[in-house]
Amino acid sequence: MKPVWIFDLDNTLHNADLHAFPVINRAMTAYLAHHLQLSEQAATDLRVDYWLRYGATMLGLRRHHPHINPRHFLLLSHPLNELLRIVHPMPGLSVAIRSLPGEKLLFTNGARHYALAMLLALGIDDCFSAVVSVEDVDLIPKPHIAAYRRLLARFRLDPRRCILVEDTLENLKTAKQLGMKTVWINPRSYGAGVVDLSISKLGDIAKRGRWLYAGK
Repeated sequence: MKPVWIFDLDNTLHNADLHAFPVINRAMTAYLAHHLQLSEQAATDLRVDYWLRYGATMLGLRRHHPHINPRHFLLLSHPLNELLRIVHPMPGLSVAIRSLPGEKLLFTNGARHYALAMLLALGIDDCFSAVVSVEDVDLIPKPHIAAYRRLLARFRLDPRRCILVEDTLENLKTAKQLGMKTVWINPRSYGAGVVDLSISKLGDIAKRGRWLYAGK
């Protein structure tokens, strides 16, 4: 059987640090300032605190501010008119994705409208059979294992067929726990105990990762 490739989006398929993350962070801060009546600095501090404590600002909002609609927060904190102004695809992105055999899914902690728009802007929307955003897994972000289990159940996937490609090591640890193969997009290109393959750039995945899906 052919493998199922599960790709992260931000800092895996495109360099989100250069433009997307600063835009999203500013939008989240503005949302918190407006809806919680905070100063800009207090809103920034709260955003960072929730991200550090819970792995996602949205989780902190759900826990401490139940009156906030998390889907509304995701919508307004991912402003496409600004985000799509500059897109930084990873080098060799299209060739790398298209060269891999098997089905490809996108699995992101980002908002669904943002993920769909980014794939289109990157010119690889036709490569993916499905997009799974945080909304599609009951607003539970990676690396929480419940998010992965919802993904696997939704598509009736055997984790042993799956290969997760990610830039975040904690997200790979959960995948490995479930029996998936793992590929770490790591500029320093050193391995870790939970990583089957560590590559410095996405373009290396085809030539260095063939053994991952041999026999699948």
